[in-house]
Amino acid sequence: MTFAASTGGHSTEPKSKKPSPLVLTIIAVAVLLVLFVLFAQVFTELLWFDQLGMLPVFTTEWISKAVLFVIGFLVMAVPVWLCLWLAHRNRPIYVPVTPRQENLDRYREAVEPLRRVITIALPAVLGLLGGIALSAAWQEVLKFFNSTQFGVTDPHFGFDVSFFVFTLPVLRIALDFLGMVSLLAFLGSLVGHYLFGGIRPGEERGIHLTRTAQIQLAVTAAVLLLIQAARLFILRYENLTNSGGIVTGATYTSANITLPAMLVVSLAAVAVAVLFAANAFVDIWRLSVVSVIMLVVLGAISIIGLPAAVQQFQVQPSEQNLENEYIQRNIDGTQRAYGIDDVEIIPYQPSTEGEPGALREDAETAASIRLLDPLLVSDTFRQLQQQRAFYGFPEQLDVDRYAIDGQVEDTVIALRELNPGSQADSSWINQAVVYTHGFGVVAAYGNRQGADGQPAFLEANIPPTGELGEYEPRIYFGEQSPRYSIVGAPEGSTPREIDYPADGEDGSAQVYNTFAGDGGPSVGSFFNRLLFAIKFQDEQIVLSDALNEQSQILYDRNPRDRVQKVAPFLEVDGDPYPAVVDGKIKWIIDAYTTSAEYPYSTPQVLQEATQDSNTELGGTTQALPPQQVNYIRNSVKVTVDAFDGSVDLYEWDQNDPVLQTWMKVFPGLIQPVENMSADLMSHVRYPEDLFKVQRSLLTQYHVSDANAFYTGQDFWTLPLDPTVSSERNLTQPPYYLTLRMPTQEQSSFSLTSSFIPRPTNGQTRNNLTGFLAASADAGSEEGGPSEEYGKLRLLQLPRNTTFPGPGQAQNNFNTEPEIQTSLNLLRQGESEVQNGNLLTLPVAGGLLYVQPVYVRSAGETSYPVLQRVLVAFGEDIGFAPTLDEALDQVFGGDSGVEAGDAGQAGPADEEGAVGSTEDAKTVRRLPTATCSRRSTPLAKPWRTPIRHCATGTSRLTVRPRRGFVRRWRTR
Repeated sequence: MTFAASTGGHSTEPKSKKPSPLVLTIIAVAVLLVLFVLFAQVFTELLWFDQLGMLPVFTTEWISKAVLFVIGFLVMAVPVWLCLWLAHRNRPIYVPVTPRQENLDRYREAVEPLRRVITIALPAVLGLLGGIALSAAWQEVLKFFNSTQFGVTDPHFGFDVSFFVFTLPVLRIALDFLGMVSLLAFLGSLVGHYLFGGIRPGEERGIHLTRTAQIQLAVTAAVLLLIQAARLFILRYENLTNSGGIVTGATYTSANITLPAMLVVSLAAVAVAVLFAANAFVDIWRLSVVSVIMLVVLGAISIIGLPAAVQQFQVQPSEQNLENEYIQRNIDGTQRAYGIDDVEIIPYQPSTEGEPGALREDAETAASIRLLDPLLVSDTFRQLQQQRAFYGFPEQLDVDRYAIDGQVEDTVIALRELNPGSQADSSWINQAVVYTHGFGVVAAYGNRQGADGQPAFLEANIPPTGELGEYEPRIYFGEQSPRYSIVGAPEGSTPREIDYPADGEDGSAQVYNTFAGDGGPSVGSFFNRLLFAIKFQDEQIVLSDALNEQSQILYDRNPRDRVQKVAPFLEVDGDPYPAVVDGKIKWIIDAYTTSAEYPYSTPQVLQEATQDSNTELGGTTQALPPQQVNYIRNSVKVTVDAFDGSVDLYEWDQNDPVLQTWMKVFPGLIQPVENMSADLMSHVRYPEDLFKVQRSLLTQYHVSDANAFYTGQDFWTLPLDPTVSSERNLTQPPYYLTLRMPTQEQSSFSLTSSFIPRPTNGQTRNNLTGFLAASADAGSEEGGPSEEYGKLRLLQLPRNTTFPGPGQAQNNFNTEPEIQTSLNLLRQGESEVQNGNLLTLPVAGGLLYVQPVYVRSAGETSYPVLQRVLVAFGEDIGFAPTLDEALDQVFGGDSGVEAGDAGQAGPADEEGAVGSTEDAKTVRRLPTATCSRRSTPLAKPWRTPIRHCATGTSRLTVRPRRGFVRRWRTR
C-alpha cells in the first residue's frame, strides 16, 4: 500500500512554504527602523550645519560622496555583470564526450540554480564596495576640478607643482580603481565562460574557446594591460615624492635609469595589449602569453636589475658628486614646502661672563620673563579659583598676552569650565539641563608672583573682576563641555541652569540663568526630540518635561572637533587657546592645509613631529594625527565663540594654492583676513604645531649646501625635556616668550626652541648648537597683521663651542651642592619640589637659562607655589626667591634691570620667616652653608618648623636683598 492510497489519494510531494505575513512584517519593520536610524543621524547633522549657517559644507560633501558612490557602483558592477551575462547568454550547447567533460557538466548543473544570484548579487556587492571606496576620494576629486596653480615648476619634468598636488592623486585613484575593475572583469569572463562551457578542455590536450569567449577574454586582457601601462607611466611622476633614495625625490639612478626604463616598459605594455586585442580576430594566444613573460622580464631587468647595478657600481663610489644636484633639489623643495626657505640664520658666539649691568639693553625682555609654568599651575588655579566642584580647569593652561595699562603682559590664562565628571552620578536633569556651562576667565601675570609664591591674578573671581573689562562670561563651548546640554526657555519662565554660585547665608546660594543665544538645533518639536533621542540613544530627550518650544540642544562643543567638522579639509592645531576679544570669550584655533605630493620634499609624520612632553603628560594639548605630509601651511585662523559656538574662519595665508582651491569648492566659507578686528588680531599667535614641524625639519635643513648636507656633520636633534624623567625620552616643547633676537630692534612675543648635536656612536652631547625663535605677534590693537609675524630666526652657535644645552643646564642646577641643600630644606615635611619649564633667552650677548622652582605640600588639596627661581648664564648660577635677585647674582650683583617680579616676594606671616624688607634679619638654627659668588638662598622655614630644619646650631646673617647667605659664623 502506498502513502497516497492511505491518505485518500493526496499527493505526497512537499509544497514550497511561503514566508508568513508575520515574518514579512517583522522584516519590513526592522528595515524601516534601520533606515529611520540612519535618517536620524544624517538629518540631525543637517540641522547642526544649518544652525551654524554652514549648510553648503554639508551638502557639498554629501552630494560629492553620493555622485562618486554612484559612479563607483556603476563602473565596478556593470562590467562584472556584463562579463557574466555574456558568458551565460553565449554559452554553447554540446554533449559531453569525455569523462572530464561529464564531471564538469555536473558542476554546471549544480551551479545553475544559483546562477541568477551569482550574476546579480556578486556584481552588486562588488559595486557597493567600489562605490564606498570611490566616495572616500571626494576631497581629491574636488581639488582636481578646482585646482590652483602654484607658480613653481618641478626641476625634472618642468610641470607646475599643482599637477603633482591636485592632478596626480586623482589619476592614481582612477587608474587604481579601473585596474581593479578590469582585473575583476577578466576573472569574471574567465570563470563565467569556464562554468558555462565557453572554455572547455580538449579531448586529448589543449583548451577550446568559443568565439564569444575568445573575443571577451582578448578584449578584457587588453584593457587590463593598457591600464597597467598607464599606471606605470603615471608612476614615473610619483618618483619625485619617493623616499627610497638618499633623499626624497628622483636621485641620480632613478632620474637617469629608472624613469626612462619605466617609460620604455609602459610603451612595451601597450604593444602587448595590442597583441592580446588581436586575439579577438586571430588566434595568437601563445605569442601573447610569451610577450607577457618577456614584458615581465624586461621590467625586472630595466626597472629593478639595471638601476641596482648602476647604483652599486657607478653611483656609490662617487655618490657625493653624482647626487649633489638631487640633494640640492631636495633641500630647496623641502624648505619651500614647509615655509623654512627664508629662515634668517644668525651666527652667534654666546658670551659666558655675566658683567654688572649686562641686561640694561634687554630690559624689556628681562621684565617679561615668564615664571608661571602653565603645565604646573593648573592645580593652583583649581584650588584658588575653582569656587565649586562642578567647575574645573584644564591640566595645562595657555599662554597669551594682554595690554594692561598700556603695557603688554605675557599672561597664563584658563577658562573656568564645567566639570562633567562632577555630575557623573547625578540625575539626567542635572547633567543635561541644570549644569550646562562654565563661568569666567582666570588669568595671571606670567612674570609676577603673589603672596607666598601664588599667581598674581589679573582676572579672577565670580563674577569676574580684574583688568580684562566687561565680557560675556558664560562658557557653553569648551574643551571640557558635556556630550550635550539642553538649554533655552520662553521669556519669563523660571531659569533652570545654574549660572554661578553666590554668597548666601549658608554659603550655598546659586544664581540661575536661561541661555539666550542661538547655539544649537531646536528640539522644540516632538519630531526633532525623537531624532536626537535616537542620535544620542537617550529616551529622556523625548520623555522629559524639561524641554519646551524654545529648547536647543548643544553638542559637538569641543573647539577642535567643531572646526574639524565645519572644515574637514583642514588639519586643526592641537592647542586651542581662549582669549577675551571684543567683549566675548573666543577660542582661537590654527588650521593647516597639507599635502603629501609636493615634489622633492621630505615627508614628515605629523604625530611624530608634534609629540613632546606637553602632549604626552596628560594635558589638553594634543599631537596632530599620524598623517604623513610633505607640505604644510597655516592658512586659516579660526575662532569659536565660547558662548554660542559660532565659528568664523579667516583666510590667513593668501598665497597658499591649496587654500585657494578649497575656497573655490566652498565659496563664502572663509572670510578675508581684513574682517578680523584689531582686538582679535592682537591675540593671534604663531601656531605651535607648525613650529614643531618646522623645527623638526630644521635639525637637518638649516644646512642649505648639498655637500655639507651629504656629510651630515652639522645635523642636530631636539633636546629632551630635562624636567621629565629621562626614561620617558620626551622632547622638550617650544615655549612662548617675549624676547628680542639679536637682529630685532625691539622685543616681541615669540615661540622658541633649542637644538643640540645629533648623537654619534650612541653618545649624546648636550651642548647647545642652535636656538630658533618665530615672531608670534600678529598685530596689535592698533592694527595688523605685523610684517614681522612668522619670521624665523635661527641662532647658530660655532661648532667649537661647548655652551651647555638644556640638559646640561638642568644637570648643573641639580648638582650644585648649595642649591641642593636649600632644596632639601624645602622638601621637609613631605613637601615635593617641582622644577618648572626651563626657558632659554638670548640676552646680554649670551644665552640665559631661567627655571622657576615650585614647592607642593603633601595632601589632596595641595597645590604648587613658586618658591625659588634658578638662573644660569655661562658658568654662573643664581638661586633666589625672585628672578630679580637671581639675575643680580649672576650679573655681578647688579643685572642693570628690574625683572617683572622685583620686590614681589613679600614677607611671610610666620615669625622668623625670610622675605621681609628689613635691612637684615638673623635666622637661628639653620644648617651652616659655604658662601660663594653663587650665594645660597635660605629656605622659607615657615613651611616646616625651624626646629626640624637643622641638627646643629649656627647663625646666619642675611644681606638686604632677601634670602641670600652673605656670610656665616658658628656660635
